[in-house]
Amino acid sequence: MSETFLSAEEVAELTGIQTGRRGKTREQLQVEWLRTSGIPFWTNARGRPIIARSAIEGRQATEEQPRKKWQPKVLAVG
Repeated sequence: MSETFLSAEEVAELTGIQTGRRGKTREQLQVEWLRTSGIPFWTNARGRPIIARSAIEGRQATEEQPRKKWQPKVLAVG
């Protein structure tokens, strides 16, 4: 199990879509459901929705540190 992304089984559990129907694949139906639900995801080359675990758990993937503003060394103190 990946710590970063949901597995195919977890995506199926989240969306409630286990199989394709009405001429669409399972992945196509899952993508439609995720879009209407507002859950952020990427689609890989095979059409499978890839969902970051942090998008579901409500935590940010990375904590951004405040950046220091550039200052020339001539003006730097110390």
